[in-house]
Amino acid sequence: MIRRLKTARGADERAEANTKVRATVEGILADIEKRGDAAVRELSIRFDGWEPESFRLSDAEIEKALSSVSTRDLDDIRFAQAQVRNFAQHQKAALKDIEVETLPGVFLGHRNIPVNAVGCYVPGGKYPMVASAHMSVLTAKVAGVKRVVASAPPFKGGAHPAIVAAMHLAGADEILVLGGVQAIGAMALGTETIAPVDMLVGPGNAFVAEAKRQLYGRVGIDLFAGPTETLVIADDTVDGEICATDLLGQAEHGPTSPAVLLTNSEKLARDTMAEIERLLAVLPTGDVAGAAWRGYGEVIVCDSEDEMLAEADRIASEHVQVMTRDPDWFLANMTNYGALFLGPRTNVAYGDKVIGTNHTLPTNRAGRYTGGLWVGKFLKTCTYQRIATDEASALVGRYASRLSMLEGFVGHAEQANVRVRRYGGGNVDYAAAAD
Repeated sequence: MIRRLKTARGADERAEANTKVRATVEGILADIEKRGDAAVRELSIRFDGWEPESFRLSDAEIEKALSSVSTRDLDDIRFAQAQVRNFAQHQKAALKDIEVETLPGVFLGHRNIPVNAVGCYVPGGKYPMVASAHMSVLTAKVAGVKRVVASAPPFKGGAHPAIVAAMHLAGADEILVLGGVQAIGAMALGTETIAPVDMLVGPGNAFVAEAKRQLYGRVGIDLFAGPTETLVIADDTVDGEICATDLLGQAEHGPTSPAVLLTNSEKLARDTMAEIERLLAVLPTGDVAGAAWRGYGEVIVCDSEDEMLAEADRIASEHVQVMTRDPDWFLANMTNYGALFLGPRTNVAYGDKVIGTNHTLPTNRAGRYTGGLWVGKFLKTCTYQRIATDEASALVGRYASRLSMLEGFVGHAEQANVRVRRYGGGNVDYAAAAD
């Protein structure tokens, strides 16, 4: 039986906030589409107080940014990018172009073709998300994307040097200092000075996520991303301090970030809740993490691992940290999640920053039907067919003719019939099914 020692804020309040965001974003995107650069500039001044001569950084400005980043920080960025690149290259190597002969003379295949142009958004308002440049720009480049545009908002009145360094080292072809909906809209819709892209990727706040949602269809997107979510699945093999630390470590992303403890130990649950209150008093980001915990934190106690598994799959959290006697049991049996972090030696921060897996992951229970950003998201798996013999064309044509007539598609049937007549010597009446 499930017992809830702490529950989160209700869905109605969240829905009301989403409605306001939706209307705001709709108006901004319409303005960008109508007025282009002028609208983007006005929005940048309004929201970020930022009005440079050009939103795109020159080569000299990029070099200046790199020169202001310490050697240690640059080395750390390169180390993280080496891990991300290595894993992405292994993932790409697993994606093979294929061609198979399915019938004598009938060849079917597919090619994995990179998207031509991608816009990568790197959040940088409250926290400069340096790691998001690795996850999006670098992964797109490993996939073979020809043109990658990277954009981040101004930070303290200008480009954030470490973000620029990460974008540049990851291989960005264009770097914009532009934030929020205006960045998303400019990259997707295009302006007089910014050519449009074919796909948008990267995390962001509620307004950025809503902009991507509204633009989906006109461009591709990686996924619909909401506030960062974390689920800690734990038993009495760990203690309250490590559980509390891992919950608050993700709650500091923002005041609406869900943080959930799922355990079969009521003692651990209560110890964790006590530790959270202790840590919030000393955590420098405790104001944000505390707001998230109070509004969106949950503590759920189950009777068994099977019950914990069912509840975890129902929650379908973005990040799932498993600290139990046998974390591999959850790896083998869980089906709904963004990414798993198995055992107390690893944690979500490793995945967010450096270990090599991608940190752009599904939220809002989207883990039920999609995984996160990876090299394959930037590839279109496109099929083709080739028929090499007259006999094969006529054989397939007879089936296609009859199946098309079954559905009432006479024109389709004639596409087949003309080939039965030419390549198979068949006598098929016009607009009739082949024998």
